Amino acid sequence: MSVALGDRSGFPRLEARAYLGHSAIAPLSSAVEQAIEQVVHDYARRGADAFMAWHERRAQLRERVAHLLGGGAEDVDQIGFVANTTTAISTIALCFPWRAGDTLLVLRGEFPGNVTPWQRAAELHHLRVEFLDVDDFAGPGGAGLSKLEDRLRGGGVRLIACSAVQFQNGLRMPLRAIATLAHQHDAQLFCDAIQGLGVLDLDVRELGLDYLACGSHKWLMGVEGSALLFVARERLADLRPHTAGWLSHEHAIDFLFEPGQLRYDRAIRKRADFVEAGAYPTIGLAALAAAIEPLLELGLATIEAHVQGYLDELEAGMRERGLVSLRSEVAEQRSGILSVRPPAGLDARTIQSGLGARGIAMTIPEGLLRFAPHWPNNRREIPEVLAALDEVLESTR
Repeated sequence: MSVALGDRSGFPRLEARAYLGHSAIAPLSSAVEQAIEQVVHDYARRGADAFMAWHERRAQLRERVAHLLGGGAEDVDQIGFVANTTTAISTIALCFPWRAGDTLLVLRGEFPGNVTPWQRAAELHHLRVEFLDVDDFAGPGGAGLSKLEDRLRGGGVRLIACSAVQFQNGLRMPLRAIATLAHQHDAQLFCDAIQGLGVLDLDVRELGLDYLACGSHKWLMGVEGSALLFVARERLADLRPHTAGWLSHEHAIDFLFEPGQLRYDRAIRKRADFVEAGAYPTIGLAALAAAIEPLLELGLATIEAHVQGYLDELEAGMRERGLVSLRSEVAEQRSGILSVRPPAGLDARTIQSGLGARGIAMTIPEGLLRFAPHWPNNRREIPEVLAALDEVLESTR
């Protein structure tokens, strides 16, 4: 597959003239399609004999994911695979070494996937859930960090759950600063990275993250039904494997091939892959393996710069038309998302429908117009996007 910024030749089936919906679901490249077909054909031909071959490829993928997160082959013990971001969040929420009465902090304005599992864990483990406001972290004078520090000084907080990027307005959160504050007050940081990893340069060690979860169907450009989980090595020993399954044991599959190996007392692995508790999402992991190769080849920092340049130009065109951008004026707070408010009196759904009819794919969370390009998007699309918007706005007046 051709891999170059602004080149979508690897997506020959994609119908949209400009696909700006990566913050929802990414289109599949021909390479991803081929990876899926390979799994299907292999199991169709070989049945159970295909299992070990794909089992070994999963180990290779773990190393590639470690590189994507800023590490290397020595860091594979910190990577596990699950079905989706919510499963990863729920796993940590249930396995964290809580004490009754602990406080966990979540953010008002977050996607519910990074709130609900923590609320469920709070009920089970008798925890306190407290909210901070996402909006406080926006802009040059945002009070979010000072409010967070004030709360941490009050004591009792064990964990902060925060997305890398807010799904509505694209606000990139100050993860490094949050992690630093958390660790100064004996708390830990969980990051839901599904709106950031793949389009932003996120190095888990440089940021000081304790946990990171990310589904593969958005900016990683894989398919629904697979996700990755990072657990910092120093946190692995403390997790309680409440969600472990038969594949979570050391030497879990030996009994399938050797006599006398059926046992129920093998230790649960002290590696992040203890979360791989049952049958693997083989198709989804094969798709992920194919999807992240362009990300690794191009480099996340390069992709981030490309997308920011695209959004700079698109945002300027939106402003010229009187639309209000929610993209932060602070460069460090920008992501791969540009959200704008529809003009007064116009419905976001109507605008989305009109743009879709003209070949422009985008999404409308909470009534906002959300545009999310990626590395295959070319800036030559932007005049077409703006012309289509002009037509839609004119037709609704």
